[in-house]
Amino acid sequence: MNPPPRTRARRLAAPLTAGVLTVGALTALPAAPAHAAGSVVKVTGSQGNWQLTVDGQPYQVKGLTWGPAVADAGTYLPDLKSMGVNTIRTWGTDASSKPLLDAAAANGIKVVAGFWLQPGGGPGSGGCVNYVTDTAYKNQMLEEFPQWVQTYKDNPGVLMWDVGNESVLGLQNCYTGDELERQRDAYTTLVNDITKRIHTVDPNHPVTSTDAWVGSWPYYKRNAPDLDLYAVNSYNAVCDIKSAWEQGGYTKPYIVTETGPSGEWEVPDDANGVPQEPTDQAKAAGYTKAWGCVTGHRGVALGATMFHYGTEYDFGGIWFNLLPAGQKRLSYYAVKRAYGGDTAHDNTPPVVADLTVEGDPGKVQAGRDLTLAVKATDPDGDQVAYEVLSNSMYIDQSKNLTPLASTALGGGRLRVTAPDRPGVWKIYVKATDGKGNVGVETRSIRVVPPTVDGTNVARSKPATASSYQASYGDCPCTPANAVDGDPRTRWASDWSDPQWLRVDLGTRTSFKHVQLVWEASYAKTYTVQTSDDGQNWQTVKTVTGGNGGVDDFDVSGTGRYVRINGTERGTGWGYSLYEFGVYN
Repeated sequence: MNPPPRTRARRLAAPLTAGVLTVGALTALPAAPAHAAGSVVKVTGSQGNWQLTVDGQPYQVKGLTWGPAVADAGTYLPDLKSMGVNTIRTWGTDASSKPLLDAAAANGIKVVAGFWLQPGGGPGSGGCVNYVTDTAYKNQMLEEFPQWVQTYKDNPGVLMWDVGNESVLGLQNCYTGDELERQRDAYTTLVNDITKRIHTVDPNHPVTSTDAWVGSWPYYKRNAPDLDLYAVNSYNAVCDIKSAWEQGGYTKPYIVTETGPSGEWEVPDDANGVPQEPTDQAKAAGYTKAWGCVTGHRGVALGATMFHYGTEYDFGGIWFNLLPAGQKRLSYYAVKRAYGGDTAHDNTPPVVADLTVEGDPGKVQAGRDLTLAVKATDPDGDQVAYEVLSNSMYIDQSKNLTPLASTALGGGRLRVTAPDRPGVWKIYVKATDGKGNVGVETRSIRVVPPTVDGTNVARSKPATASSYQASYGDCPCTPANAVDGDPRTRWASDWSDPQWLRVDLGTRTSFKHVQLVWEASYAKTYTVQTSDDGQNWQTVKTVTGGNGGVDDFDVSGTGRYVRINGTERGTGWGYSLYEFGVYN
């Protein structure tokens, strides 16, 4: 079975920082812990009437996936406990796991301890494995995982073991057709073999296996009968799990190991053609809805570890983290309420009711003023401060957020300078209350080259260059591409200095403005030159310290030929130019 189109095709780069297992040579294992024996955890009951017990007492998983560094466990675990959280989930278990397990136990919190198997279904998945023929890899995992179980099985922080994450789905990135089916069967058979080994070593903790969609469960049903329960990552579709379980005729309970608001792969595109990120209020409601659907499947769904108790402050962190950069969001408090934490005395975040881009968000001129209008209120009457940031994920896959200097115009209006690189950007506005809380909203803008008065006399004229790439990626990238008026085509040079691109205007022509639209590979140092004969050149503009994007400047010159002469590249690649405009 394959998931519906786009179901996970654009999986966010979710932060997985808690001891993700790196497959490789097995290091020396630490000695068995010297503390008291761990809890006895069981899946008890019968068909449709199961429960999880810890030392004989009913246990509902009220959890979050764990994001902070292990070294920060002592700082964050008390906060998790105050939220009503009793469980955290990790993706890998290895030598680095002991401090987290110990700290969790000290705070009355237990751990769904994961083991990573390639290829996974999301970031960090590693390479493809042939689960039919790669006996060495399978034997290594069959040996390695039970050894870590032996190491930690008596740690009171352990709740259960979780073998693999999203690999039934992830194998579609490696195989197709009948071979994909064979690989999925072989993978889930390996999961069962590992489960049996773990049971032999540790009969006191259940074993599950996580995948990204309930379509993986038929493979587990067929090939992994020794699993104690199933596990699934499901976001906006979490409320469909109950009916899928009922229709599938399954005979095991499950937990939801990741859930929350709609992911990037589940939302419609906005007017600029990129996924429309839910508002802060919608994200908070997503957690509330997810927990309601988990608890609504009584006797079968044994709880959830919702996504994500993370502090990363980037594209994925703003989408999912409950406390990016340590600041608490509406979603944080939604989870706290769902899990029964005491919220009576909490100071809560500013609520951003609306964020709009003044003017046309599909035609924002590069490097020019951009005005945003924000409507935000603080439930506690705290003074609200604003910060504006940008992100180029949909241009170059960067996850980073870059602060933009802003000027308050009054009435919630903020003026910034638009990014100078064409393409679709995400613009974020943070509203903070000075009490550790934050509201965040984001919109996309499409940055375009600035409008220039005058006629582009270089458009469609003959162009030549010192070199061009005949075949590489989207090439051939000929000189003519830089003067064709199409912002999707480019000229690209060899990867060396110097390089030049010239256009023949046909007759001696005066101009007053030049606009260069660079691709990611740009010129750091270059000159604009003119010539009447194509041999003798006069420099009319020198640029140093160029940073790419759009170079847009007034310059006076006259000549039949105009050229860009690059003497220092801004990257290790060549010079790459979408458009070379010369305006009279």
